[in-house]
Amino acid sequence: MVVHTASSAEALGMAAAQQAAMRIRELAKRLSAVSIVFATGASQLKTLRALTGIPDVPWERVIGFHMDEYLGISAAHPASFRRYLREELVDRVPLREFRYIEGDADGPGAFCHRYAAELREHPPQLCLLGIGENGHLAFNDPGEADFDDREAVRIVRLDNVCRQQQVNEGWFVSIDDVPKEAITLTIPALMAIPELIASVPGERKAAIVRRFLSEAISPDLPATILRRHPNVTIYLDRDSAAYIG
Repeated sequence: MVVHTASSAEALGMAAAQQAAMRIRELAKRLSAVSIVFATGASQLKTLRALTGIPDVPWERVIGFHMDEYLGISAAHPASFRRYLREELVDRVPLREFRYIEGDADGPGAFCHRYAAELREHPPQLCLLGIGENGHLAFNDPGEADFDDREAVRIVRLDNVCRQQQVNEGWFVSIDDVPKEAITLTIPALMAIPELIASVPGERKAAIVRRFLSEAISPDLPATILRRHPNVTIYLDRDSAAYIG
């Protein structure tokens, strides 16, 4: 695992975006389709906005997936991750296609199996992700994360720390408005992706950054599993790196 500390959130976003752009170009030289998993949330905004502004990225080769969505929320909801990715990515660059997690699908369990099949059909080569304030990866919260999960996509319960983070970031008015369940890619699905680029800015992430870099690898702090991945780069800014040496 490589950890970089940038001078600001903007510099972090640009550095992560430049690495992602370089990798997309390299992958497009040998693959007709490049599958990428994209995260959402406040931590990803600088990275996505920088990435979509970089010229000569072969977006026409890219098949996009995303890693989680609230259960029961429509694509038009202000907090929907489908809406976020449409506005911050899909409408900005000419992707080959984007495959959304439909949080309001009829039969969400069956949808999870269909989405897992799509991931098997187009195995992701790159993932842009973040780390939650409770150490979650995607929506795999402490108490829900399973490092040996046999499923690639499943329905999970969200803990109150995760739900409060969504309020703190301005996506919901109160914790009562935040759904209690979500559809997410599982830990094994994320760990199977050959390269991970994590953008983790902001002072609210400082405590969890220190913990996931130093504590024992455990589902009680899901982000610690990143230390077992063979190719992961963590981008911090001065605020999120405040508690590490």
